[in-house]
This record gives sequence, structure tokens and C-alpha cells, in this order.
Amino acid sequence: MTVLIVGGSGLLGAELVLQASAAGHCVAATFATRPCDGPEATWHQVDLRDGGRVEEVVASLAPCVVINASSGSANWAVTAEGSVRLAMTAAKYDCRLVHVSSDAVFSGTRVHYDESCLPDPVTPYGAAKAAAETGIRLLTPDAVIARTSLIIGGIQSEHVRLVHDLATGCRTGALFTDDVRCPVHVGDLAAALLELAFTDACGIHHLTGGDAVSRHRLGVLIAQRDGLDASRLPEGLRAGTSLSGALDVRLDSRATQAKLRTRVRGVHEFL
Repeated sequence: MTVLIVGGSGLLGAELVLQASAAGHCVAATFATRPCDGPEATWHQVDLRDGGRVEEVVASLAPCVVINASSGSANWAVTAEGSVRLAMTAAKYDCRLVHVSSDAVFSGTRVHYDESCLPDPVTPYGAAKAAAETGIRLLTPDAVIARTSLIIGGIQSEHVRLVHDLATGCRTGALFTDDVRCPVHVGDLAAALLELAFTDACGIHHLTGGDAVSRHRLGVLIAQRDGLDASRLPEGLRAGTSLSGALDVRLDSRATQAKLRTRVRGVHEFL
């Protein structure tokens, strides 16, 4: 059985490639600019804005599962339209779809969000992710849409890289004490996504750790793990700045966790 990882060269995508290969699946992966090193997958260059190329790859591989771990940031054509285009193609070729979404679909007005909460995004990225969710639910009701939060791994994780740069003086800035999320370890997230892919689960699922921490507290934990001087991490308040986006968003993942064998750890356990 072939598993296709869309966005396989990213942090989460690369972990999915490794875990799917280790589980004995035939793995194919897509990349935008360059593939990852290693023999774990066959690599295909795909731009989600190119519907013809998307269909060409899916038709040729005939994967049983497609996992969309692509980012696309606030690029509407990739994150919203591209994800919907991929869902249309998956439906056409009868592929199981798992789509990775984000806590950015929420404004933070109510802080705590379970799977029943409706999106109310306040950023272009959140709006694109919310639009993708809507299109996917209409086109492929049997798909899994998995919302997650800050993904933590090694130095290749943008959050870890920021902490290293701030602690060593390579970058200026601050880690906010009032910007709160529920981080997840990339290995746990990948394992949970693969488990969901091979069940009959469908609809919205939340996949984060159970610990809510500020970005500054997260930075301190990363620094302590990696042997950095946490006292060198500058802190500040995001409230009152010109930065857009929610301050405090905590995804409640208990309902999804109850369905899984994979245990998604809280940040105080994996850092």
C-alpha cells in the first residue's frame, strides 16, 4: 500500500515519511523546492497550485492514503485552494485523505476549543486554513481534518531554531509571556496522524499536547533541554503590539486522544 505525504520535506512531513517507511508502507512524498535526503521515499515535485500536476502524481501512484502536511503559510492559492484541489483529486481516485490544519482557525476569544467549535480566524493564514477545512469537509466527508498547534522537534523546528538564535544572540526579538498554545512533539503528531489514517475516523480531530504554555515558557524548556542559558531569552508582552493573531488558543484534544493508542504527550513531558 502506498502512502503519499504531501509536503514531505517539511518538519512534520519528513517525520511522517520516516514513520510510514518504518511501518512497512511504500512511501511517496512531494516537495516544493528540494526533496529530503534518504531512501525512505520516492520524491515528486508538486506545486499545489498546479491541478494538472497534482492529478498526474496521484493518478500514477494510486495511493491508499494521502496525508497533506504542507504548510503554504498565508498563501491562499496554496493553503486554501491547493488543499481543496488535493481533496478533489483524492476523492476522484478514491484515496483516504488526512489533512493537517491549525489552531490558527480560532480567534482566541474563548481560549478553550474542542472539535465542535466553529472557526473564527483573525489572520490570513487562519482564514486560508479555515477555508480549506470547509472545502474538504464538503468534498470528502470521510476525510480526517487534524488541527494541531506548535510542532516541536530538533533544531529543524522553527520554534527551536528561534530559541537557539535568541539565546546565542544571533537574532533579536522577544518571546511573549502572554501568547499561549498547547505544543506537540513532531514524533507524537506523526504517529497519531498515521494511526488515524488507517482507521475509519472522519471529521475534525484535535491533536496537541495537554500542557498550555506561553512561548517564553516553551523557550525556557527548549533551552534547558538543549543546554542553553535560558536567562538570556528576552521576554515581552504581545498584547499592545501591532502583531495580528490570537493570544491564547488551547485546543482540547481529549476526545481524539481517547480514540488513539498513540499517546500525545504534553510539553512538560517531552521537553
